[in-house]
Amino acid sequence: MHKKIAVLVTYDFEDAEYAEPVEAFRAARHSIINLESQAGKIIYGKKRRAFVTIDQSIDDASVHDFDALLIPGGFSPDNLCQDERYILFVRHFANTQKPILCSADAPKILMHAGVVKGRRMTCIHHLHQDLKDAGAVLYDTGVMNDNNLYISSQTQYDLPAFIQESLLVLNR
Repeated sequence: MHKKIAVLVTYDFEDAEYAEPVEAFRAARHSIINLESQAGKIIYGKKRRAFVTIDQSIDDASVHDFDALLIPGGFSPDNLCQDERYILFVRHFANTQKPILCSADAPKILMHAGVVKGRRMTCIHHLHQDLKDAGAVLYDTGVMNDNNLYISSQTQYDLPAFIQESLLVLNR
């Protein structure tokens, strides 16, 4: 069954953490809808190797329209945390019990949304203590799957395993 995946992304995302999963998900015939502040806006990754055209404004997005949420790492999660609209979207999405796929720095917005308590997760090393302090059960591993709801990874080097685990969840 093909899924509709919301991607929360803004400028200075980690290029590979957006491009590689999105390419794999599209190859598996899942739909990708990029969400940010304004439809049609073009944003670039921090290494300027990838760019994204925003499909839909966060103001027009409903969590009920999507089957999964992808949040790439880089500086994008930090930037998204500055706007309450994204935090609320993540909080509401977590309440739907649909998969949230997050890599490296992405758990930062999940922490701001207050949705990591008791969740088995991993993240980039510099966020380990913050994730533990937010109540997550931290695993120092490349990829962690918490009951097919939270799929997290540590670094872009874990992308192949992250994509594989995410596709297993999406293809259910």
